[in-house]
Amino acid sequence: MRPFFCAAFFFAALPAQAEQLQLTLPAGASVSSERTQAATSYGLPIGPWRDDTMARSTLEGTRSDTAWRLRGNQQTTLQILAPLRDQIAAAGYILMYQCETDACGGFDFRYALDLIPEPEMHVDLSDFRYLAAQNGNDWIALTVSRSSESGFVHLTTMTAQDATPATPDNDLAAPQPSPEPDSPAGDLGQALESTGKVALDDLVFASGASKLADEDFASLSALADYLATRPEARIALVGHTDNSGSLAANVALSKDRAAAVRKRLIEKLGVPAEQLTAEGAGWLAPRTSNLTPEGREKNRRVEAVLASTPR
Repeated sequence: MRPFFCAAFFFAALPAQAEQLQLTLPAGASVSSERTQAATSYGLPIGPWRDDTMARSTLEGTRSDTAWRLRGNQQTTLQILAPLRDQIAAAGYILMYQCETDACGGFDFRYALDLIPEPEMHVDLSDFRYLAAQNGNDWIALTVSRSSESGFVHLTTMTAQDATPATPDNDLAAPQPSPEPDSPAGDLGQALESTGKVALDDLVFASGASKLADEDFASLSALADYLATRPEARIALVGHTDNSGSLAANVALSKDRAAAVRKRLIEKLGVPAEQLTAEGAGWLAPRTSNLTPEGREKNRRVEAVLASTPR
């Protein structure tokens, strides 16, 4: 193990997530959230996000996710990751891929990870690290980031195995109806589930401000209708700006706009708060050139990103 922790710094054992793996984190690390799926599928990332796609290992079997918060931890993301990486290698895992922030693919890569959402797992879009490793049928994906005052660790473990279709306990239970393909909710839902994100292009904000115009927006109604039929889905509302001004100011503005959209969906359209988070990317993820007024206008937007896939 690399000496990133001083000799006087004690460690607390984490519960084993797979039979072959048991990690240690610094004392004081606390589990912020856990989830387990007995039989599911997951495309575990094993390469960077490039040209709207990434390399994945498609797995089926038992999946577990755990997020930890390291309160008051002032180590860098590399200092948090490196000892965990050494322990993973010592447990017999083969490193399949590792990357840092922009080399991973930045914003797009982070939102392809299907992590436990905020606030339990915080990811700074300008400072995170990721690795994927394999040991036989056991796979892991480790994501590390930090806020101004705490470190955050997210571990996904996947044991590849045959999956048997579940039998409903109640034969009379009717499946939740899906939106019709030709309805606005159906169109939005199809786009979300095929591409992973949808731009809410009809939204109107005051110039340079985060206040959302007080009117009905078809995109928000369609998103609310979609979420009503997919109660297990989680959406990250992500604000984007053009490249006028500093990154810090634009990230703050874009996040405030996303928060205004989240508030409207919750308060006016009845979407459960736990289905929505608000993020800001500033001008880090343009969808076209900022060299023309038309391009800058297209880049100013809020997108709905499918943070967890409906099953």
